Parts: sequence; structure tokens; C-alpha cells
Amino acid sequence: MIAFSTASSFPSASSNSSLPMSASPLPVSMSPSFSFTSLFPPSSPHFDSTSVSPNQNVCSFDDEALRLPLAVLYSLFFLFGLVGNLFALWVFVFLHSSQNSVRVFLINCAVADLVLLACLPFRIFYHVNGNKWVLGSVACKMVGNLFYMNMYISITLLGLISLDRYLRLQGKGRARRGLSLTLWGRSRPWSCLACGALWGLSVVALVPMIATAEDREDDGKCFQYKPRSSKAKGKAYFNAVLVVLFWLVFIVLVVSYAKIASRLLRVSRDKPDLPNAQRYKRTAKKSFFVLFLFTVCFGPYHAFRPVYILTQLDQTATCDYLQMVDRTNEVMLLFSAFNSCLDPVMYFLLSGSVRKTAVQTLGRRLGNRLLFLNDATSNSSTTEFRRPSVPVALPETPSVTPRTSICAINATLRRTGLTVLPPTGCQ
Repeated sequence: MIAFSTASSFPSASSNSSLPMSASPLPVSMSPSFSFTSLFPPSSPHFDSTSVSPNQNVCSFDDEALRLPLAVLYSLFFLFGLVGNLFALWVFVFLHSSQNSVRVFLINCAVADLVLLACLPFRIFYHVNGNKWVLGSVACKMVGNLFYMNMYISITLLGLISLDRYLRLQGKGRARRGLSLTLWGRSRPWSCLACGALWGLSVVALVPMIATAEDREDDGKCFQYKPRSSKAKGKAYFNAVLVVLFWLVFIVLVVSYAKIASRLLRVSRDKPDLPNAQRYKRTAKKSFFVLFLFTVCFGPYHAFRPVYILTQLDQTATCDYLQMVDRTNEVMLLFSAFNSCLDPVMYFLLSGSVRKTAVQTLGRRLGNRLLFLNDATSNSSTTEFRRPSVPVALPETPSVTPRTSICAINATLRRTGLTVLPPTGCQ
């Protein structure tokens, strides 16, 4: 809806000086057929629905059709995501004792999801309140930027997990048990350093995003389309950098999981007699499933994001086009927020030992009602790929050969009084 100021909409009195001032037209309220289009046809320079230089400041983005669905869906995401991520964090911190890089990344990912979920009640209240923001512009920028910051932290952590699994699978010796870096004379796990650097950089980037002004400060609106023309043009460029970051992480995920899956499938195909051959095949399928979820949740939003950023910098788009862009962005953002509910599923797919611990704990607490899930608790992570599949002989134990096996069988048959096998040189 385009609003116009009455003072600027009517032509000035000097445009028709032949009319006396007393011969003014009827008031607008008394003229049933009055409309702006009747005064100024679309060809008139006074009315141009395709001009957005002024329209970006007066175009309304209140979409009543999306208000209730957004409130309901964000409420569901908040409830299911909160339960799933709190349970996952509880398992990682208190139940799962294994100290490895994947566990560190998953703990940080669960924390990032919880912070993101803490922003959803503000969005829910905003939509329930008729798309009216009552907490001020600073609070709006803080909630919005925290939401996006933790979304990109989760994206980066998932990329680091895939890279870590690939490096451990390709490495040898200590590299397979976990990579470490030397900092200030001490060897530290690279996962801890990477997570610390990620959180630090995110906070450093968050502060100026909150402190700097927008092109238009509107205390009554939030989570809606904002033009980036003069004061906040740098924010549009920063959002473009985040889009590039996502696609780089996406490439890392595709390459890492594709190589992991192809190697596991090749081993299971070339050596089907290995005890873990079937598990390798399941692990490969799970890797593709994790990649599929990542693509569905974040792919549509970041594929559309460049269009959204360009319209923020463009000054010639129509109001209808801007409203369509805003609605599409809101729908795409729902997929990204939905990832916070699916992340706990990814956690248990990525780590078989974590899955086993969680299922066993639930089984004990629910009276062993989940015993049917025991088959699903096998450790199918890439660490099993590195375990020796050939049995190792115990120390001080004579090797078992066909001759000694027959001797042992003959001794047993003599004790039972049965027929003895032909002698084979038993000692």
C-alpha cells in the first residue's frame, strides 16, 4: 500500500491562477468517486507507481496473510528445537565422555542453535502483536543480528565437522586421533581453537552491526525489508560476504562428504567380507542425508539472498516487486530456522557413540522400552573405518593351525570315547 501526503499530492494554487480561491472543489470526504488515480493518471509525473526512490520509504510490508503462519511455525520451531538441542547438549556434556574434535564442534553447534532459538519468541510476539515492535530500534537490531550470527556460526561449524572427519579419515597415526596446533608453547586441539576464533570474530562483527544506524529508524517495525542506500550500505556488502561464506562452506561439505562416502562405499564393495562392510555403506548413506538436510534448509535462502541484497541497493524497483521480495525472503528464512530443529538429528547421525549413549540412556529411563533401537546404536562414524578388521593374536598364545586344531579335537573325542580322527603328527 502506498501512502501519500495530502499536501504534496494536490497541485499548487499557482498552477491555475484563473480560478478564484472560493471556487475550490468539494472535500475528499464528500466526493464518492474521488481517487488519486482520477486526479493523476499513471502517465502523470505526480503519480508513478514504478518509482521507488520515494516508495521505499512509504511502501508497506505488512503482509497479513503471512502473519499468523509465521507466528505458528516459529512457535513450533522454538518448542521442538529447544527440547532437541537441550537434550543433545545434556548428552554431550554429562553423558558422552569421549574427548574428540567432533564432540567439541557439536557442543558449540548446540549452543549456537539455542541462542538462535532464544530470538524466536521476539519474532513470535512481533507477529502476534500485529507486526508492531514495542521494544525500540536497538533491541530490534540486537535480536535480528543475534539470529543471523548464530545461524552462520552453525553453518560454519557443520562445515568444520565435515572437514575434520575427512582429514581424520585421510590422515595417519596421530592425525587420525585428532589434529592439534601449538599456541603459546602448548599443544591444543584445533577444534577448540577454531571454535574460539569463530565466536570471537562473530562478536566483533556483531557490535558494529548493532551500533551503526539504519537508513530509516522505525521504532514500530522490525524483521522487515530495509533499504540500504546511504548510511547502511556497508551492511548490505557485509551480508553479501556472508552469502559467499555460505557457498564456500557448502563446497567444503559437498567435497568432504562425497570423498568420505565414495571411499566407504568402495571399501564395502571391494571387501564385502570385512566385519564392518555393511556399516560403511550405512555411514556413506548418512553422509549424503546430512548433506541433503543442509541443502534443503540453507540452500533456498542463500540462493535468493543475492536478489534480496540487490533490491536493497536498487532505487528503481516497484513497490509490488519489493513486497514480493520481502514475502519470499520470509518464507526462505523459515527453512533456515527449521534447521535448528533438525540439527539434533544431524548430531546423532554424525556420531555413532553419541547416538548409542543417548538411546541407552533413554532406554534405562523409559523402562527399557527402546531396546528395539539397539541395532541402530552401532558406531557408524568414520572412526570405525580405521579399526583393524583382522583379529590380532594375543601374546603368549600359540597360533591356531589346522594340525593343532585336529589335535585338540582328537583330545576331546578321546575323553568322550568316540572315534578319533586319523593321526596328523600330534605332539
